[in-house]
Amino acid sequence: MHELALIIGLLLATVVAVGLGDKLHLPYPVLMVLIALGAGFIPGVPELHLGPELILPLFLPPLLFATAKKTSWSVFRIRWRSVVLLAIGLVVATVAVVAGAAWLLIPGIGLPAAIALGAMVAPPDPVAVESVAGRVHMPRRLLTVLQSEGLFNDAAAIVIFQTAVAAAVAGHDVDGWLAVKFLAGSAIAVALGLAMAWASKKLIGFIGSSTARSAVTLVVPFAVYILAEEFHASGVIAVVVTALEMKRRARPHDAAERITGNAFWEVTELLATGLAFGLIGLATRHVIEGTGAQTLPMLGNAAIICVTVVVIRALWLALLVPGNRRRDDGLPPNGPKDVLLLTWCGMRGLATLALALALPEHTADGSPFPARDQIVLTAVAVLFTTLVIPGSTLPWLMRKLKMRESPAAEHEAEMVLAQRAEDAALIALHDAPFLHDLPHQRQEAIERGIKRLSEDLVVDAAPSAPADARSRHDAEVAIRTIALDAARQEIVDARNEPGVDPEIADRVLRRLDLRTVILQEVGERRELLETPHT
Repeated sequence: MHELALIIGLLLATVVAVGLGDKLHLPYPVLMVLIALGAGFIPGVPELHLGPELILPLFLPPLLFATAKKTSWSVFRIRWRSVVLLAIGLVVATVAVVAGAAWLLIPGIGLPAAIALGAMVAPPDPVAVESVAGRVHMPRRLLTVLQSEGLFNDAAAIVIFQTAVAAAVAGHDVDGWLAVKFLAGSAIAVALGLAMAWASKKLIGFIGSSTARSAVTLVVPFAVYILAEEFHASGVIAVVVTALEMKRRARPHDAAERITGNAFWEVTELLATGLAFGLIGLATRHVIEGTGAQTLPMLGNAAIICVTVVVIRALWLALLVPGNRRRDDGLPPNGPKDVLLLTWCGMRGLATLALALALPEHTADGSPFPARDQIVLTAVAVLFTTLVIPGSTLPWLMRKLKMRESPAAEHEAEMVLAQRAEDAALIALHDAPFLHDLPHQRQEAIERGIKRLSEDLVVDAAPSAPADARSRHDAEVAIRTIALDAARQEIVDARNEPGVDPEIADRVLRRLDLRTVILQEVGERRELLETPHT
């Protein structure tokens, strides 16, 4: 009961942190870490005993799924170099450099345990990046790079960590087949993700309730993650592929489902994120208590590792600039400001904490795991250094660099898509049956209603009308529905095109969905009012 009360308290604290963050212009995940950290040292606050083997399966699938739904396959086709060089190349480089530094700094750690530490602190967290950088109007070209990196880097880090820990426990060297295992696990994960997306869309098509269809999307991430782990594949990649493929298979006419699903996932993502970062704050107390009097001496080595993690990221990003400039494709980083912001947003989070807590206490022969307390403390120190400090100073840094996304640029991108939707709707409108049977004034009124799709739609419904008026009304509803169907189809297709920002497309599609639902509700209300009652 005490643990349940603590979870409810963290959920309430999340709501407070969101409101407080809006007023202080600070990201709420950072505030949740600080709030939970402070609460952890208050006498009488219960401990939350959540097994480390449950942290990733409970939090990572829904949060990865929610983040991946905001992007598209076309983004990865354009930015595949960034995914490979950052999500894999930078992770491997960070593991190698951190492992070397730890092997030199920490007596008796051994190379496998040092590699495990490197794997813990290597991957920036996609949830942290999305929750922090996404709320301060970071330029979309940089945010999409961070999202692409964050969605896949956990996969490489987890495989390296598991292999290194197994070697340390068994007392032998790291398996040389690591790369082959990663590639094989990735291939299986992709196949499982595609299959799960196909099966999910079939199930959703079978279910009539929009609420139940939204519930399916909550179950799917957990199911595919667990299934992938059972096949010794990457649950991270399986979840991301499932989300991307389900968005690609989105049907234009599922307007009510999208509205319900978006609202459902906004609340789910907010509460899950707050709970996850609250868990980070609470776990910090246990780490400090576990190291006891050795905490301060250990912090010296931890500080060196923290600096190493930040420096290797900055150097790696700086090395990418010349190549990006030569290609002249506009992909970041292509300058010092890009390097600085992308380095500052290399925030560690849930994966780092879960891997640190999952570190075994003993090896196979019963001896203590090499330098376990130092490794765990170092991982938490890196987490705080890369999350709390950048998260609280990112708004200030962006103002100094003058790198905030221009609202005018986003508005212009929305208008381009809105114009495409309007053109498609007008073409469908002119080809619609019954249009020319309506009075000319009604035809013009319908056409005016279709135009300016970025504006809200207001539909008036009279409580009653003569029979001929009811016929005209039914025809008008049918014609508007045809036009809006064509507009939604255009935006769904555009979302999968290279160069189209998926988030901008989702904004336009949401407005079209709202228009469609309003039109359907007006028709249903009129039908209800005109139905004779006995």
